[in-house]
Amino acid sequence: MTIERIERRHLAMPHVERGMAVGLFGGSFNPPHEGHLLVAEIALRRLGLDQLWWMVTPGNPLKSRSELASLPDRIAMSERLIQDPRIKVTAFEKALGGAYTADTLSFVKARNPHIHFIWIMGADSLRTFHHWQKWQEIVSTFPIAVIDRPGATLSFLSSKMARTFQHARVDETDAGTLWKRRPPAWTFIHGPRSALSSTAIRASGKTSDS
Repeated sequence: MTIERIERRHLAMPHVERGMAVGLFGGSFNPPHEGHLLVAEIALRRLGLDQLWWMVTPGNPLKSRSELASLPDRIAMSERLIQDPRIKVTAFEKALGGAYTADTLSFVKARNPHIHFIWIMGADSLRTFHHWQKWQEIVSTFPIAVIDRPGATLSFLSSKMARTFQHARVDETDAGTLWKRRPPAWTFIHGPRSALSSTAIRASGKTSDS
């Protein structure tokens, strides 16, 4: 797969205006599904976001590439799934040469000094978050919102990240103020949960474009 197969608009960061609150929701989205969309919608509503960047990553170093659909296909499936114009599908990480999340966030911060970003993750990612490259740097770059996922509700109590940064936890009743806070700052948001998973969808042989 070559970079030329991806539309130019997907290789650039979405347009933003000074002072906006923007959520960063990254993943392989292999394939994207209603569970991902539910996380994005909860984040938009509870965090008071102006935009959410649906960041389709080239790959995940903690996961096998053997079943990874092409980046253009995952972008296309994401755009077919999403209806809310505030959700911007982007693959600008591809243009960065496969940077780790910490490096990507540092780049985003440097390029957008007047935007209030929040990193968004599903609670199922919290278990292994401390295995991510420079994970403590990620926590110190932007505020983080962890959105509940089935079977992962207790992750915010048991994960290394939650224990290490317990002092920086913001009550979810104040989630709407998270974008104003200096990191480290994070919150765990409970809400509706979808049992869908990309792994299960791949195992069933069904994808968003099938």
